[in-house]
Amino acid sequence: MYDFDKIINRYGTNSMKWDGLKETFEQDNLLPLWVADMDFEVSPAISKELEKRVKHPIYGYMHWSDEYYKSVIRWMKRRHGWEIHKDWIVFTPGVVPAVSYAIKALTDIGDSVIIQTPVYHPFKTTIESNGRNVVTNPLIYKDGTYYMDLEDLERKIDSKTKVLILCSPHNPIGRVWTKKELNELGEICLKNNIIIISDEIHFDLIYKGNTHTVMADISPEIRDNCIVCTSPSKTFNIAGLQVSNIIIPNEKLREKYSMELEKDHIGRANVFGQEALIAAYNESEDWLDSLMEYLEENKNFFIDFIETRIPQLKTIRPEGTYLLWIDCSGLNMSSDELNEFFLNKCKLALNSGEMFGEEGKLFQRINIACPRAVLQEALIRIEKAVKENI
Repeated sequence: MYDFDKIINRYGTNSMKWDGLKETFEQDNLLPLWVADMDFEVSPAISKELEKRVKHPIYGYMHWSDEYYKSVIRWMKRRHGWEIHKDWIVFTPGVVPAVSYAIKALTDIGDSVIIQTPVYHPFKTTIESNGRNVVTNPLIYKDGTYYMDLEDLERKIDSKTKVLILCSPHNPIGRVWTKKELNELGEICLKNNIIIISDEIHFDLIYKGNTHTVMADISPEIRDNCIVCTSPSKTFNIAGLQVSNIIIPNEKLREKYSMELEKDHIGRANVFGQEALIAAYNESEDWLDSLMEYLEENKNFFIDFIETRIPQLKTIRPEGTYLLWIDCSGLNMSSDELNEFFLNKCKLALNSGEMFGEEGKLFQRINIACPRAVLQEALIRIEKAVKENI
């Protein structure tokens, strides 16, 4: 029903991923597999609703409709088994801004915020730019996968530690944390009065055999100790419409957060973002199911190719997200040499692992949310360059 093999020319659309190559990598003859958006058409239902709204010639100030709230509530119940209430939902135009506002609302300058590296790099910069201290709780990399190091976490907690940012599912490693892991983490945070900001933006992108658990749905106590950041942007490829749903069950936390938004007059409805969200959650579930089948095939295609034809590399098998984390230590290169290799030898624009933390310096992150022919071309380029380098 949906053609995910269709190659769409995104040049000339001000796409960060495609039109931003020259600015970011100083060359534009690269195959871009870096920015975390998809090279697929959005669902027809979203396009239809946006076209309908465009035909009305006035795009003035908007309020959030009842259908917006109902759509979010139904989606959380239907896809994640989590019952939420209308007044828990707070709009922010993106998850990264939401994390920033949460840090400002829940901590003071000089307080400490914990992140679990290697992890989505804006967490670190957001903490630092707000005058807070970054505390790293590195994940354990063992036998081709990653685990939380809760002993290290407890050792690093002190009186200045106020917040932990959880990435669930985890970007870039692709882990879908088990309920047991999340419960253990949640109990440590409760014991030490540490509030959890849970970035769950990838929570709809889960591969077969895995189940996402919403952090706030583990227990009433943990529910009241966290802020859950969600959005349809990754799920439905509408990041440019800047709409996210920040869900805060605890009234006191919600008031603190909302007051921080009010300082900058954040929170008005986005004319097109609202319509896209409603069409996504109400009419695009079959598109998402088809997408996940295609991504599953892309993931397996990529891993099989690496294992059989480029054994010098190792793919951390993801449980969620459309991002793959590649262990390049077998190439015997430094981080800088790896970046130069993929950029100038493979002619690929990827994300350097080092940007996700010191622990990622011998890794690269690649986005597989593209037509399979594009992914195959990237793999052939890597294979050729590796053979020439031996």
